[in-house]
Amino acid sequence: MTRQLHHQTPLFESVQLSAICGKSVLLKMDCYQPCGSFKIRGIGRICAEHVEAGTRHLVCSSGGNAGLAVAYSARQLGVAATVVVPETTSAEVCDRIRLEGAEVIVHGEVWDVADVHAKGLSKQVGGGEYIHPFEHPTVWRGHATMMEEAATQCERPDVVVVSVGGGGLLCGIMEGLDRSGWGDVQVVAVETKGADSLAASVAAGELVTLDRIDSIATTLGARRVTPKAYEYATTRNIMPWVVPDAAAVDACLRFSEDHNVLVEPSCGASLSPVYDNASVIAKARSVLVIVCGGSGGSIDKLLGWRDLNRSSPMP
Repeated sequence: MTRQLHHQTPLFESVQLSAICGKSVLLKMDCYQPCGSFKIRGIGRICAEHVEAGTRHLVCSSGGNAGLAVAYSARQLGVAATVVVPETTSAEVCDRIRLEGAEVIVHGEVWDVADVHAKGLSKQVGGGEYIHPFEHPTVWRGHATMMEEAATQCERPDVVVVSVGGGGLLCGIMEGLDRSGWGDVQVVAVETKGADSLAASVAAGELVTLDRIDSIATTLGARRVTPKAYEYATTRNIMPWVVPDAAAVDACLRFSEDHNVLVEPSCGASLSPVYDNASVIAKARSVLVIVCGGSGGSIDKLLGWRDLNRSSPMP
């Protein structure tokens, strides 16, 4: 049996958020996973399967969170790890990955460039295996466990709100909803402006590759979502929703005050429709928010981003 590296996480009703929008708001707290994000569910599963098959060196590309999950998995499984990150990944996150025992290579201005380098590197190291941060069915199956847990922790919600980067979490949510008998639940897929490749693809009627990532939510910074996420978005009850960076940052700060939990703007994106009582959740009586976590935030950074947005308001 494949070793499980993730933990079951709490789910509870937020009285603060429920009061703000006048409906029951439930929080699935995957920010409490090892390394601070949901990523360990899927990444941990695929890493464990590869190690069982004989892999001795895990290589991945990442904006930060997937890299942390690979590094943690490698340490738990007793193998080596190399994580290739783009220049946008903070020094603090790189240090956290190194603390897990992995080698960190900074390569390229954006994740896409780092990813190409990681694929090549995985073929050069002995016993190496490339781990994609979001585009693999095993990763999606791992992420699906989140909704399977939720189905044992709460009643069926009207809406599930989730942040979208490359789309791996969205794919897992959809698979998990189907497994739980909740396949008809509406999903609000939230991106930040400037990292909104899913919304752009749905609007265009085809997969779109963004020219660049122009958002502080860099861990949402995949210029193109996985085709499976696009397929779900065009065939299932999914509503793409785009929020400005300022809304994501504000949600992070308010969430830290309400629940004493610090998350990064990529997670703040999914919290912002509830804090803003957005029209996309207006008809719902109960809302389940995936608090996906993330390693790229600090109070000082959040306050700096907030002040920057206030001095340079969006048009």
